[in-house]
Amino acid sequence: MTLRTLFALPLLALLPAAAPGASVEVRIEKLRNAKGVVHLCLTANAAHFPDCAGDPKAKKKSVPAGSAASVTIGGVAPGAYALSVFHDENGNTKFDTFLKIPKEGFGFSRNPTVRFGAPKFAQVRFEVGAGIARQTVRMQYLL
Repeated sequence: MTLRTLFALPLLALLPAAAPGASVEVRIEKLRNAKGVVHLCLTANAAHFPDCAGDPKAKKKSVPAGSAASVTIGGVAPGAYALSVFHDENGNTKFDTFLKIPKEGFGFSRNPTVRFGAPKFAQVRFEVGAGIARQTVRMQYLL
């Protein structure tokens, strides 16, 4: 060990520890059944909403539908986010549609009324600060 290293070690103790990110706790309501998987996508980038495709900073999480009543997404930096959820009942990792009508359940942060197509980022946007941000998502099924 060099003399320079010996003097640097005590200085490292004075540096602040890296702050762990916040977390988003998602409570999922009205899940039709416990079949398949529930996929969650959290993004701060409106261009990658609602599916997070191509967003390297997106937080994605998949859980068995039977244990999806409450899901926590950790390591989230403070900022504005949008959350989308879909119930992949057949477990094929795709959001299945029939004539462009969703065959599987879906939901979004802030629970907007969905008519034709996904809501805009601004409609589902919510703030994450330090600590825990909570969102309740009510699943919707059209078929």
